[in-house]
Amino acid sequence: MRLPTTLVVCILATSIVVSAQEIPRARLNDGNMIPILALGTYGSDEDRAKLRQAVNDAVELGYRHIDTAAYYKNEEQIGEGIRDVIQKGLVTREDLFITTKLWNDRHACEQVVPALNESLSKLGLEYIDLYLIHSPGSQREDGSFDYIDYLETWIGMQEAKKLGLAKSIGVSNFNNEQIKRIIDNCEIVPAVNQIEVHPALTQEKLVPFCHNWGINVMAYSPFGFLVSRDATDAPPPRIDDPILENIANKYGKSTSQVVLRYLIDRGTIPVPKSTNKSRLAKNIDVFDFQLTPEEINTINKFNKNRRVIDTSYWKDHPHYPFNID
Repeated sequence: MRLPTTLVVCILATSIVVSAQEIPRARLNDGNMIPILALGTYGSDEDRAKLRQAVNDAVELGYRHIDTAAYYKNEEQIGEGIRDVIQKGLVTREDLFITTKLWNDRHACEQVVPALNESLSKLGLEYIDLYLIHSPGSQREDGSFDYIDYLETWIGMQEAKKLGLAKSIGVSNFNNEQIKRIIDNCEIVPAVNQIEVHPALTQEKLVPFCHNWGINVMAYSPFGFLVSRDATDAPPPRIDDPILENIANKYGKSTSQVVLRYLIDRGTIPVPKSTNKSRLAKNIDVFDFQLTPEEINTINKFNKNRRVIDTSYWKDHPHYPFNID
């Protein structure tokens, strides 16, 4: 069922709940509440070894939303961190919001629930707060392309929600046509679309499209090219960009904090990743200021439609999502 656009905008604009001790939360279209900043956990083997402590540090600092995926191969380490913070009495399970994702080689409808159960076992949890289809394109175990329709996958996702294994379900890396196809053909509207968003890739069509359907947007790679990406032709802004520095100086913040606030003020949920406690503290310290509409528009002008993530491998897949919004 389509929600009226005016109603959705009203909900999205008024449903943020602020706690003095935690990150603010927004209401998803199924009624569940999601923290509007998440700890990203994708990284190298070296990063993976640090994740248990990173989860401990993050929760101590106030993080409540942790984002992972079967593909990241770190669910066990994150699960250890979750057990630590619960055993310490820092939080209860209900205080936390855990997101994980279905990988591309488990897209058949009958594979979805078993795949989720595997993730739950590794995480040591009875349910996931948010389960996402990692990509619309399916693969076989050897990495070659498979051609399973993501509508079939979504039927399995709906079953996971009905079973109570996932409180909310959504997608990742889907474009507007793919999302609309799910809405038109399936029972449950996705609660979230997790996509790459940052100043060099502002997604100024896809983000409002999602919002108009009551779908929250999680923004991965939120710093874009502010951080080193080993790209000699990386577009601005960089960490010392003078335009960002002027805004940062106005608020007594860093340029990276300005970019996180920019994403929050656009109604998205940034997913910055770090295993460094001081950077974790800096990334969460973005709730005592707000950018003006003019400052948001200024940052939007950096847009080059340039992705951090190389998607060239997928360009010949029939469900390649990046050729349109």
